[in-house]
Amino acid sequence: MRHLSRLQIVFILLVSIFACHHADAQLYRANNNFQEFQSKPYYFGITLGTSNSRYKVFRGQNFVNRDSIVVAEGLRAPGFNVAAIFNLKIGDNFDFRATLVGFSFVERPIEFQTASGSTFTRRIESVFFEAPFLVRYKSAPYKDKRAFVVAGLKYSYDVASNSGTREAEQLIQLSPHDFQIEVGVGIQMFFPYFIFSPELKFSQGIGNILIFNNQLEEASILEKVLSRVITLSFHFEG
Repeated sequence: MRHLSRLQIVFILLVSIFACHHADAQLYRANNNFQEFQSKPYYFGITLGTSNSRYKVFRGQNFVNRDSIVVAEGLRAPGFNVAAIFNLKIGDNFDFRATLVGFSFVERPIEFQTASGSTFTRRIESVFFEAPFLVRYKSAPYKDKRAFVVAGLKYSYDVASNSGTREAEQLIQLSPHDFQIEVGVGIQMFFPYFIFSPELKFSQGIGNILIFNNQLEEASILEKVLSRVITLSFHFEG
């Protein structure tokens, strides 16, 4: 019986070792594509995205003093962005991400309502050169997928800014420079030749971009203008 007991113990140990090895092998195969990219310290990619953005408008003291305009509000409008990105791995769970070349094409209208009830809209069309600097935290992989959160700071410059043109005398003047904080979530999906990552991100301007002009009625009733953007991006990296 003692001899049989030892055989049973050895058999159980062998089965356990085989089961563990089989589980590890299955896990490795489940993350086979991930393992190929895990060895890369850095990689590049492209981003295509669509956005929904607006200007958050804050009314100033002159808004109370003047009764010709009773409502001023930034309207949401769709946009499109494209970028080339760089990703640097920092350990197993962190990345530093930056845009090499990125442009965003947007329109952000501001609607005004007069005391008589009529409305008119100032449409501000922009082409932004964007340079975000982000840190990304990633979860452990599961079946060639992993979730992540991302946060950082973005600088954008409006190459189509009207602040220096003659037409600006008839429009609200906005600074072409803007700084925004960004936070987002997404998921990485590892394929044999590339990584596909859908990402949802929120951007909030942290500096007043309004150029105050007392000669323009629309601008004179405002105190501050901040940008707000929601972006759905699709990253292709490898």
